[in-house]
Amino acid sequence: MLKTFDEIKRLAVNTLELEADAVQNIANFIDDGFASAVQFIYQLEGRVVVTGVGKSANIAKKIVATLNSTGTPAVFMHGADAIHGDLGNVQKEDAVICISKSGNTPEIKALVPLVKGLGNKLIGLVGNLDSYLAQQSDYLLNATVEREACPNNLAPTTSTTAQLALGDALAVCLMDYRGFSSEDFARYHPGGALGKKLYLKMGDLLDHSSMPQVRKGDPLSRVILEISSKRKGATAVVEEGQLLGVITDGDLRRMLEKEGSLEDLKAQDIMNSTPKVIESDQLAVKGFGVMEQFNISQLLVTEHGKYAGVVHLHDILKEGIY
Repeated sequence: MLKTFDEIKRLAVNTLELEADAVQNIANFIDDGFASAVQFIYQLEGRVVVTGVGKSANIAKKIVATLNSTGTPAVFMHGADAIHGDLGNVQKEDAVICISKSGNTPEIKALVPLVKGLGNKLIGLVGNLDSYLAQQSDYLLNATVEREACPNNLAPTTSTTAQLALGDALAVCLMDYRGFSSEDFARYHPGGALGKKLYLKMGDLLDHSSMPQVRKGDPLSRVILEISSKRKGATAVVEEGQLLGVITDGDLRRMLEKEGSLEDLKAQDIMNSTPKVIESDQLAVKGFGVMEQFNISQLLVTEHGKYAGVVHLHDILKEGIY
């Protein structure tokens, strides 16, 4: 039978509230054992091998991705595959994080003694403190939840959310321990809009073959031609290497509306002598912020104080920075 919209919304809200409560509750389990695990991983000479089975394996993959992207070398190993040959991925200096809600699944019971036999330290991220995994772990991360959000209390929902959140907490603590900076993050995320926000600079957006500029004594016709041909919607006014001002297409429209005679107008008569300027080594996201703040579409760029070109708002937007 079809559910009403109200019934669907009620169930969705209840699911989110249960999962939010579970995450809030595991905050109470952050203890000295958690801190010891962070210190141990920070001092680790090898990698963090993260393993699990079922839904916990999917969470393990995400935790591995987060650790790798924030400065902690990590590798995923499926718990079932580990006991069929993949245990060879575990090197002497590695540590193993094993994720399991029950801590008693057959694969986990088979895997744990093998890891211990290799001499590697075992970190259990587990939802049952009385389980085999919890008892065998050298470090214990408590991910206990009262119930699943699933109406039947069966499908891993709340438990996997708690595991994921605990993995994020671990990664963030390690980031802080390492002094992991925005520059470090940019090195690990060179692609996409996120990476560009962290490394793309205003100078990278410049077309040095197209630097719109006129002299202060140039006639209006020369100004219009320069703005039109360089397609930046503006031109700098430069004299003997010095940046004197800017003329935008908006300045031209406003001038045409109020001026009667145009024949004698020069660039210096209509320029804005206090243009917004940014150095080429500044991040493009900062330039975008300046444009937003002052509601402008063009920004003059300088290199060591010398005029270097114009960056249009569209130049930034097409890079996915906004």
